[in-house]
Amino acid sequence: MSVTDSIFLLAESREHPMHVGSLELFTPPEDAGPDYVMAMHETMLSHTDVDPVFRKKPADPVGSLGNLWWADESQVDLEYHVRHSALPSPHRVRELLTLTSRLHGTLLDRHRPLWEMHLIEGLDDGRFAVYTKFHHSLMDGVSGLRLLMRTLSTDPSVRNAAPPWNLPPASSRNGAVPAAPSVMNEIRRTAGDVAGLVPAAVRIARTALGQHDMRFPYQAPRTILNVPIGGARRFAAQSWPLERIEAVRKAAGVSINDVAMAMCAGALRGYLEEQNELPDAPLIGMVPVSLREERSADAGGNAVGATLCNLATDVADPAARLSAIRDSMAQSKELFGSLTPLQALAWSAVNMSPIALTPVPGFVQFTPPPFNVIISNVPGPRKTVYWNGARLDGIYPASVVLDGQALNITLTSNGDNLDFGVIGCRSSVPSLQRILHHLEAALAELEASLLVPAER
Repeated sequence: MSVTDSIFLLAESREHPMHVGSLELFTPPEDAGPDYVMAMHETMLSHTDVDPVFRKKPADPVGSLGNLWWADESQVDLEYHVRHSALPSPHRVRELLTLTSRLHGTLLDRHRPLWEMHLIEGLDDGRFAVYTKFHHSLMDGVSGLRLLMRTLSTDPSVRNAAPPWNLPPASSRNGAVPAAPSVMNEIRRTAGDVAGLVPAAVRIARTALGQHDMRFPYQAPRTILNVPIGGARRFAAQSWPLERIEAVRKAAGVSINDVAMAMCAGALRGYLEEQNELPDAPLIGMVPVSLREERSADAGGNAVGATLCNLATDVADPAARLSAIRDSMAQSKELFGSLTPLQALAWSAVNMSPIALTPVPGFVQFTPPPFNVIISNVPGPRKTVYWNGARLDGIYPASVVLDGQALNITLTSNGDNLDFGVIGCRSSVPSLQRILHHLEAALAELEASLLVPAER
């Protein structure tokens, strides 16, 4: 087990579940009968050949040795891992989000492989949902979403899709299975990366000195989001048309991610103002960066870096706030582009290292937050996709919250939409669902500021 993977096991407690998940919302095909979801569940259980990643569990589920290496579960109890549920009356999306909140707040059983999948039916509009969660030690959000995407098809007539634990080996773009790198090549590459750490440190320092808006840990103001947390979670989710976001992107000359970050910044500003808790200094967002190479796209484990972004929540004008966010993200992209993956991981460790100190008694209460909120953008399907004939309407990520980091916003592209998943500590983040309202308000402000009336 890698050091990064083991950290997620070592850091886990009842108050700090360390799994990532997603809620997928589907519209059944027109020919679906009343037993469509039940039949799908039974079909999934018939796929008893389980990939090694889905058989991994801690070697010692109760002792520290289990945090050092994996054991293999030869007989996976699929009926335990793959569950079929129905929503209570009145069968709204609200009940679905309540159930997802509860599922995301429960720990995975370390005596078993560290994953679960829940098929949920009963929505009053006929749709059904799938909630899936993987322990962060098993895979990160990017690899988890890529794995789930491999079960989907752009062809609605495909009805024999394999479940995630029974997929064929991933192919490269030319159709071939990627070859494993030779040991000697990996040794040479790693040695070169290590030798380049000192020049990389000089480059980072030079970039930091040359950029007035380079952000470092502990420059963030204290907010109501940066407090100790409990184990219960609240989850909220909503989609926005990419067409609206693209119009703002084009008018401002920025990226889609810049607009999404500005939506989050505007939402946080509006939410904290509503709570009378908006600080004078700008909030700082920690933005995970995938360091995973294409050849290991479907591998388990973690390959995630991190950078910090000025969210400019102290700026009232939405266009000026977007400009500040663009500049801050551009500086980070420039820096990461000059580093090798190992060097980027080392720099990311500097940004994320304060998280390791949060279990120390009094650390969260008596030290400034290293950053205020985690905001992730995970690439999703670019076209409309289907799962055994059912159309994917939304894919809403649910990530990890920590002591001192009570809120996490993760978004992903999905065909013509951008889907947001907001997860937070139930007791520490009051009226979390209001953040969805403020996300819409932030996008509307950007449209009003940047688009001429005919474009709105």
